Amino acid sequence: MVEVHGPVVVIRCTRLPPLRRALSASIDSDTYLFEVHQHLDRQHVRAITLHRTAGLRRGMPVFDTGAPLHVPVAPECLGRMLNIFGAPLDGEPPLRAAEYRNIHTPPAALADTVGTGDILQTGIKVIDLLCPFVKGGKTGLFGGAGVGKTVLVMEFMHAMAALHRGVSVFAGVGERIREGHELWHEMREAGVMEQTLMAFGQMDESPGVRFRVGLSALTYAEYLRDTLHREVLFVMDNIFRFVQAGSEISSLLGRMPATVGYQPTLISEVAEMQERILSTRAGAITSVQAVYVPADDMTDPAVDAILSHLDSSVVLSRAQAGKGIYPAVEPLQSSSRLMDRHTLGDRHYDVAEGVREHLARYRELEDIIAMLGIEELSAEDRRIVMRARKLQRYLTQPFTATASHTGIAGVSVPLAQTLADCEAFLRGDYDELAEEACYMRGSMQEETAS
Repeated sequence: MVEVHGPVVVIRCTRLPPLRRALSASIDSDTYLFEVHQHLDRQHVRAITLHRTAGLRRGMPVFDTGAPLHVPVAPECLGRMLNIFGAPLDGEPPLRAAEYRNIHTPPAALADTVGTGDILQTGIKVIDLLCPFVKGGKTGLFGGAGVGKTVLVMEFMHAMAALHRGVSVFAGVGERIREGHELWHEMREAGVMEQTLMAFGQMDESPGVRFRVGLSALTYAEYLRDTLHREVLFVMDNIFRFVQAGSEISSLLGRMPATVGYQPTLISEVAEMQERILSTRAGAITSVQAVYVPADDMTDPAVDAILSHLDSSVVLSRAQAGKGIYPAVEPLQSSSRLMDRHTLGDRHYDVAEGVREHLARYRELEDIIAMLGIEELSAEDRRIVMRARKLQRYLTQPFTATASHTGIAGVSVPLAQTLADCEAFLRGDYDELAEEACYMRGSMQEETAS
């Protein structure tokens, strides 16, 4: 080792290792790992440390491990909380590895993949109705800080275990230690931790860890899909921090920034991860990715790069949260490639379009109502506004993930029931019902029966 610049080290080599090769060094019986990111000349490489840098010094011997970074995999990995190396963070014994897998595995061959197209029901009314998930597809949860992305992610993991008997892999990229601790305890209390694997690269760790922990978690998801033949929900919170870690590494390596200061390799880095999230004949990986939107700007280059790979986009709005609408989904901005009459069927498509039309018309009339009052609207517009307000409140829902905080038991509503309720709203069956009776409920049949 000839230079140490924070997490970046320059190493003199007798034989030049390939890019992405893992190198190791020992300090006081502790092993430090590095990943090769750049060849400087025929004898020097630049690497990123995957551990703390205290104790590193010039002249230290560094050894080639002979392989890229790999993680231990075994059926017992479910129910565990691990770090980027597959080492336990939950105080339990280390995994008894059945095998080791390279985190840089190429995606499955095109001939082995299968197409997507079916709806993966979540039990969340607004999502199943207006922006349904694609089984084996990718969904993004877009929103600024504090609008409920992590809460929705927890509810999806609960739905995967309860409704589909599947397993979940959670990648915590740049998570705060407090958030990771709370999430782990809440998943255990909800009874779904036994069907979940959690991998964390925490906020205080090296940018190399935050950059690669997503690939480490994805390697476990591929193992569960290919070897155990399970239906897997792969959750990443937050993929924007993966982009930030890549930008940090790019700057440390001396690359010239590109658009808005992002790394010039932004598109390829995002694509490298996204192209591995797919379904094969062995099983399906369905991905849900929380995406922080800087300054609520959906045109940000990082957001745009992620958006191009997604099948469904769920946009969470601060305005909706300010009105007490939870989940704070913005129905007129959220979308799914399944929103097609031939895919959904006539009934689902017509109901979804009817709900969107009512909500869109209400949005158009909001300024007039604020200035002149609802009495100045025509009878038809008043009817549309009243139904839209009830639909808006009906699409709220208490979650299992928040039951301990709100005291309201979480509910899951089947898609068929959601369609029946919305049809009744659009017909005017609930025109005499108070708006408050539609708020934070399950199905309307349960409400009217009570």
